[in-house]
Amino acid sequence: MPLYAMIGRDGPRGAELRKLHREAHLAGLAPLDAAGRIRHAGPLRDASGAPCGSLVVFDAESLAAAQALAAADPYVVEGVFASHEVFETVVVFPKRDA
Repeated sequence: MPLYAMIGRDGPRGAELRKLHREAHLAGLAPLDAAGRIRHAGPLRDASGAPCGSLVVFDAESLAAAQALAAADPYVVEGVFASHEVFETVVVFPKRDA
């Protein structure tokens, strides 16, 4: 399956809303994690170390499927993120034996 990166950038109330919706956000990612489809997931941090967004790199069947997963994320639905984008990506490093 192709890899996709979701990049979410917090809105002005991101820090406040993260606290309210973190458990739902993690629960929404749990099935992908259990299926081994998440390659990386975690907060983006600003210069002071405070969360300012999130990055999730995961497998999906298509760009449309990846976009649908991102759109259903509680951080998107509940307005933690002011914006989010989904991109297909290719692993160049680390190199894998062919």
